[in-house]
Amino acid sequence: MSRLELPTPSKAQLVVEGLYKDLERRIEASPPGLCPVDISRAFLELCHAQTCGKCVPCRIGLLQLKHLITDVLNGKATMETLDLMERTALSIMETADCAIGYEAANMVYKGLIGYREDYEEHIKNGRCTCTYNQPVPCVALCPAHVDIPGYIALVREGRYADAIRLIRKDNPFPTTCGFICEHPCEARCRRNMVDDAVNIRGLKRMAADYAGKVPPPPCAPSTGKKVAVVGGGPGGLSAAYYLQLMGHQVTVYEMLPGLGGMLRYGIPNYRLPKERLDEDIEAILATGVEVKYGLRIGKDITIQELRAQYDAVLITIGASTDKKLGIEGEDADGVMSAVHFLRDVGKGINPDLTGQEVAIIGGGNVSMDAVRSAIRLGAKKVSILYRRRVADMTALPAEIEGAAAEGVEIRTLRAPSRIETDENGHIKGIYVTPQMISSIKGGRASVKPSGLPDEFVPCTTLIVAIGQNIETEHFEKAGVPVERGKIMAEKFGGFNNIPGVFAGGDCATGPATVIRAIAAAKVVAANIDEYLGFHHEIACDVEIPEPNLDDRMPCGRVELTEREACERIHDFDGIENCMTCQEAKQEANRCLRCDHFGFGIFKGGREKVW
Repeated sequence: MSRLELPTPSKAQLVVEGLYKDLERRIEASPPGLCPVDISRAFLELCHAQTCGKCVPCRIGLLQLKHLITDVLNGKATMETLDLMERTALSIMETADCAIGYEAANMVYKGLIGYREDYEEHIKNGRCTCTYNQPVPCVALCPAHVDIPGYIALVREGRYADAIRLIRKDNPFPTTCGFICEHPCEARCRRNMVDDAVNIRGLKRMAADYAGKVPPPPCAPSTGKKVAVVGGGPGGLSAAYYLQLMGHQVTVYEMLPGLGGMLRYGIPNYRLPKERLDEDIEAILATGVEVKYGLRIGKDITIQELRAQYDAVLITIGASTDKKLGIEGEDADGVMSAVHFLRDVGKGINPDLTGQEVAIIGGGNVSMDAVRSAIRLGAKKVSILYRRRVADMTALPAEIEGAAAEGVEIRTLRAPSRIETDENGHIKGIYVTPQMISSIKGGRASVKPSGLPDEFVPCTTLIVAIGQNIETEHFEKAGVPVERGKIMAEKFGGFNNIPGVFAGGDCATGPATVIRAIAAAKVVAANIDEYLGFHHEIACDVEIPEPNLDDRMPCGRVELTEREACERIHDFDGIENCMTCQEAKQEANRCLRCDHFGFGIFKGGREKVW
């Protein structure tokens, strides 16, 4: 008779584990616009099922909370019910034996504070405040609301030029976004319920690669109105494109010798080949947009002069200056900002880092661009110094993995303390203070000094990538409202006290992604058109293929491959390979066409004009 046995999972355990995986996928694919009260009830019911039954707060309290929320949903509650729920939740939080009860009650309590108006709307009017106006998850989560199911269907049919035309209705940078978009649309792709999200960015890249040169649509008849756009980045060029299509004559003022802003002077060539960026810019200029280069606002021309010459002025200067560390020795030779470093690389002025030890401070995408560029410029050793963990980095996981594959050393929980210089005033290293992880604030773990002595990191070049600032001095003097380093435009992009002047993109929201700048450009272009006395619509006459009625069986996601790390670190050529036609067709066929088979069919399926 054996004393012990090796346990093996029973069939019931395996099935339950599978149910947990299914639940995880459903939560991951949860679309925007769901009723938060109903979600709270469902989550609370799950939490109650997990209780061990030992303590009363979990066993009884969570059940009573669920009944109270159900009364709210069924129209049987009063405003006093909310007070009772709040007291009950606080009581459970204070008395539950373990995290099962505490966290479940805390979720309800936070909901009562955070979306109380949803509870009150159910009680007063018997309905939810949440709107399900956009039932296609990928389109809802794309800041520019690109018709994603539509262009995926076109890619599946091999109609690549039509796919580009459809994308341009909402995004005039299809090629650029095919390379560098952060694809928030994939986060709630319903395909996650089956296996994995559709590779939306990869399909956009494929369409751009195979479409050839696609001319822009014809412009509307001239309105005789003139618009000045200050800044030739993605936001300014997108707004110029749509305003020109509407019939207004647009002139872009750009201080640098080339258009594109941070796309050209901030994103290295290996991520976004500049000849591919030029494809999008050429299509925008083909509409008739005029450009004046080498003019800096506030120095070569003022906002007052532009207001006198044009019917409307749009400020889209982006976030093109650097933030300072605020530590001793920051002004030493060899210390530079990532913004200026990447701008020089974008201009072809490549600093010689051969044989040097290079350190970069920061954990965002700009930091990754800087470290991977330093590798390509011949640095002997490149290190990232970041005060939090890798999990806390704001850079895309693929960028972090790519940097590590190329030999970058990632040193986390290290906060810069002071810079040491040699007798010539040149940096020879930086002292960093070891950190330890601490309490979670705002959903993100904070750090604090660990108490260990500072460490010395030798380096001959230090690149600072801790964020970007906005040049607002001239605009503030001109009466444009500025607060905390940002231009404070209204939600419609204009200013109540300065008619005819608008602002959008990073300068109004703070540093963000390319697709968010494009989304802001759509809003401000439409509102400038309204201000000028018109109501033009942007549409696309491409016919979308009928959905395929075949079963969507589980199928793996096609990922874009990359050149080998040992090969790509020696040049700035593109590192990512495109899908083949066969791969693209298979990947496009994974799309569940939520615009047709989901609730979207009741809403007309798609937004054909804006």
